[in-house]
Amino acid sequence: MTVTKQNTPAPGPNRKKDGRAVPSPRTANTAHQRKREDDRPGIWVGYGKLLRKFRLAAGYSQEALAPLLGYSAEQLASVEQGRRPAKAPLTEAAERVLNAGGVLATLQDDVDFAKLPPFFRDFALIEMEATSRFDYDPLLVPGLLQTEAYARALFEGHVPTFDDEDIDDSLDVRLSRQKLLTRSPLVDFCFVLGEAALRQELGGPETMREQYRHLLAQGELRNVAIQVMPIGAGFHPGLHGAMVLVETAKHKRYGYFESQGIGHVVSDPSHVSAFALRYGKLRSQALNVEESVAFIRHLAGER
Repeated sequence: MTVTKQNTPAPGPNRKKDGRAVPSPRTANTAHQRKREDDRPGIWVGYGKLLRKFRLAAGYSQEALAPLLGYSAEQLASVEQGRRPAKAPLTEAAERVLNAGGVLATLQDDVDFAKLPPFFRDFALIEMEATSRFDYDPLLVPGLLQTEAYARALFEGHVPTFDDEDIDDSLDVRLSRQKLLTRSPLVDFCFVLGEAALRQELGGPETMREQYRHLLAQGELRNVAIQVMPIGAGFHPGLHGAMVLVETAKHKRYGYFESQGIGHVVSDPSHVSAFALRYGKLRSQALNVEESVAFIRHLAGER
């Protein structure tokens, strides 16, 4: 009886010893690119298609249009392919150069919204309807009060590591959200910051001095109150962690807390009521607004 052996390819750079193929770096890169494309928000893809349509109708190549928008041709191609979001300055320039008639500008808020981490989007929608927003953070300056340099230091230290494009996008959306502080109608804000949040140095001494000065300036807004919870104050309700309490124009109240990149919206009335009780006691135990200003000025080296 003759036994026919199956030919097994000899091991090589793209083969394991058992003859199975090893994915080439090119194949792996293609798979990674395909995953990134699958993760593209639909609004970015739609915006990119419209931008390309307006560009072609105006008779521009990517190379010719990009400098007029303040982008490189490669960056413009990424926007048209929906791989990166358009920033507001690009949209404003594209509207002007391409005579887009407000179409691209209409999409900008949705493009920005899709930059938010998925876990935060539900709360962001509630936040847009807020008439009051009370925030306690024991370890970090809240995002709505962060300077660009402070926020960049946070994103550059993110684990897993962000690439440069992710850092720029995250920074852009964080700074854009700060428009909540001055929008009309005004929202009543209170921020209680743990002393540790103010003493934790991020980005170096100059970054922190700039952050202190920014806190003092924001605290002068008539709808913003900033208080400090000093270390050594004994037990207070904030020892259990950060929290946010929001009330909407329809007098619905929500709580929100976040840890390790996971956020939770709290809507059960009994739980939200407990948040409100804790926050009220927290404010009563913190330094008052005038004492907090003096404390921050001291940290900033001012008298």
